[in-house]
Amino acid sequence: MEKLKDRWGISSNWQIVVIFIVFGLTGSSSVFVAKPVLELVGLDRTAFSQDFWWGGFFYYALRLILIFPFYQILLVAFGWLFGQFRFFWEFEKAMLSRMGFSKFFK
Repeated sequence: MEKLKDRWGISSNWQIVVIFIVFGLTGSSSVFVAKPVLELVGLDRTAFSQDFWWGGFFYYALRLILIFPFYQILLVAFGWLFGQFRFFWEFEKAMLSRMGFSKFFK
Protein backbone atom coordinates (compact mmCIF):
# COMPACT_ATOMS: atom_id res chain seq x y z
CA MET A 1 0.00 0.00 0.00
CA GLU A 2 2.86 2.37 0.78
CA LYS A 3 4.43 1.80 -2.65
CA LEU A 4 1.17 2.76 -4.30
CA LYS A 5 0.83 5.88 -2.15
CA ASP A 6 4.39 6.91 -3.03
CA ARG A 7 3.93 6.21 -6.72
CA TRP A 8 0.68 8.16 -6.94
CA GLY A 9 1.82 10.92 -4.61
CA ILE A 10 -1.04 10.60 -2.15
CA SER A 11 -0.87 10.71 1.61
CA SER A 12 -3.72 8.74 3.14
CA ASN A 13 -5.36 5.37 2.84
CA TRP A 14 -8.71 7.14 2.52
CA GLN A 15 -7.55 8.68 -0.77
CA ILE A 16 -6.72 5.22 -2.08
CA VAL A 17 -10.22 4.00 -1.21
CA VAL A 18 -11.78 7.00 -2.96
CA ILE A 19 -9.55 6.52 -6.02
CA PHE A 20 -10.51 2.84 -6.29
CA ILE A 21 -14.19 3.75 -5.98
CA VAL A 22 -13.83 6.31 -8.77
CA PHE A 23 -12.08 3.78 -11.02
CA GLY A 24 -14.85 1.25 -10.38
CA LEU A 25 -17.67 3.71 -11.01
CA THR A 26 -16.01 5.04 -14.13
CA GLY A 27 -15.51 1.64 -15.72
CA SER A 28 -19.05 0.51 -15.00
CA SER A 29 -20.59 3.80 -16.07
CA SER A 30 -18.71 4.03 -19.35
CA VAL A 31 -19.90 0.56 -20.34
CA PHE A 32 -23.43 1.41 -19.24
CA VAL A 33 -23.53 4.71 -21.19
CA ALA A 34 -22.25 3.33 -24.51
CA LYS A 35 -25.32 1.18 -25.21
CA PRO A 36 -27.96 3.94 -24.98
CA VAL A 37 -25.78 6.26 -27.07
CA LEU A 38 -25.63 3.68 -29.84
CA GLU A 39 -29.39 3.22 -29.59
CA LEU A 40 -29.88 6.98 -29.72
CA VAL A 41 -28.17 7.17 -33.11
CA GLY A 42 -30.05 4.11 -34.37
CA LEU A 43 -27.27 1.55 -34.05
CA ASP A 44 -28.68 -0.91 -31.55
CA ARG A 45 -27.84 -4.60 -31.68
CA THR A 46 -30.66 -5.43 -34.08
CA ALA A 47 -29.30 -2.97 -36.69
CA PHE A 48 -26.38 -5.32 -37.33
CA SER A 49 -26.69 -8.58 -39.22
CA GLN A 50 -27.89 -11.39 -36.98
CA ASP A 51 -27.06 -14.06 -39.55
CA PHE A 52 -23.31 -13.67 -39.60
CA TRP A 53 -20.73 -13.49 -36.82
CA TRP A 54 -19.27 -10.20 -38.07
CA GLY A 55 -22.52 -8.36 -37.31
CA GLY A 56 -21.99 -8.93 -33.62
CA PHE A 57 -18.28 -8.25 -34.01
CA PHE A 58 -18.90 -4.83 -35.58
CA TYR A 59 -21.49 -3.90 -32.97
CA TYR A 60 -19.23 -4.74 -30.04
CA ALA A 61 -16.18 -3.20 -31.73
CA LEU A 62 -18.10 0.04 -32.21
CA ARG A 63 -19.29 -0.11 -28.63
CA LEU A 64 -15.72 -0.58 -27.36
CA ILE A 65 -14.56 2.36 -29.46
CA LEU A 66 -17.28 4.49 -27.84
CA ILE A 67 -16.39 3.34 -24.35
CA PHE A 68 -12.89 4.84 -24.59
CA PRO A 69 -13.88 8.54 -24.83
CA PHE A 70 -16.69 8.09 -22.30
CA TYR A 71 -14.21 6.57 -19.87
CA GLN A 72 -11.84 9.51 -20.23
CA ILE A 73 -14.57 12.08 -19.61
CA LEU A 74 -16.22 10.19 -16.77
CA LEU A 75 -12.91 9.54 -15.02
CA VAL A 76 -12.25 13.25 -14.62
CA ALA A 77 -15.92 13.98 -13.82
CA PHE A 78 -16.16 11.35 -11.07
CA GLY A 79 -12.75 12.42 -9.80
CA TRP A 80 -14.08 15.95 -9.47
CA LEU A 81 -17.25 14.77 -7.73
CA PHE A 82 -15.20 12.82 -5.19
CA GLY A 83 -12.74 15.66 -4.61
CA GLN A 84 -9.81 14.06 -6.42
CA PHE A 85 -9.79 16.15 -9.59
CA ARG A 86 -6.08 16.98 -9.49
CA PHE A 87 -5.08 13.31 -9.16
CA PHE A 88 -7.32 12.16 -11.99
CA TRP A 89 -6.41 15.06 -14.26
CA GLU A 90 -2.72 14.22 -13.90
CA PHE A 91 -3.50 10.51 -14.31
CA GLU A 92 -5.50 11.27 -17.46
CA LYS A 93 -2.73 13.36 -18.99
CA ALA A 94 -0.14 10.65 -18.26
CA MET A 95 -2.36 7.90 -19.71
CA LEU A 96 -3.16 9.81 -22.88
CA SER A 97 0.43 10.88 -23.41
CA ARG A 98 1.52 7.23 -23.22
CA MET A 99 -1.04 6.51 -25.94
CA GLY A 100 0.43 9.16 -28.21
CA PHE A 101 -1.87 12.08 -27.47
CA SER A 102 0.82 14.14 -25.72
CA LYS A 103 0.71 16.87 -28.37
CA PHE A 104 -2.69 17.95 -27.00
CA PHE A 105 -1.24 18.76 -23.58
CA LYS A 106 1.61 21.05 -24.58
